[in-house]
Amino acid sequence: MVNLKSDSIIYYKSSCITCKKTLSEIDRLKIDIQKRDFFKDPFSETELKKIVKLSGLTPIELLRKRDKMYKELNLENSKYTGNEIIKLMTKYPGLIKRPIIIKQNKTHVGKTDIKNLK
Repeated sequence: MVNLKSDSIIYYKSSCITCKKTLSEIDRLKIDIQKRDFFKDPFSETELKKIVKLSGLTPIELLRKRDKMYKELNLENSKYTGNEIIKLMTKYPGLIKRPIIIKQNKTHVGKTDIKNLK
C-alpha cells in the first residue's frame, strides 16, 4: 500500500500504450516519481476513495468507457452510487482511467503533458 501523502506517484498498467508513453517520458525527463502497476498491486477501496477525492472527479468520471466490463455492466445507463462504482473499479481495475499521476497533491488522469509535472 502506497502512502498517498508521498510527493509523487504514477499508477499505471504495464501493457497500456498510454501508460508506456507516459512512463517513457517520465524516465526521459528524469522525473523522480514512485511507480505502481495497479493491476499487479490492486487498489483497496480506501485508496481508490482517496484518489477520487484528490482528483476532484466523481467515480463515474474516472471510468474507462472503452473497457469491455463498462459495456457488460451497462455502466453508461447505470444507477450505481459512487461507492458501488468504486467497488466495481476495485474488482475490475480495467474500468479505471489511466495513468493516474499524483504530484504535490495534484492529480492528472489519462493522457497528460508530462512537462507540466516538472
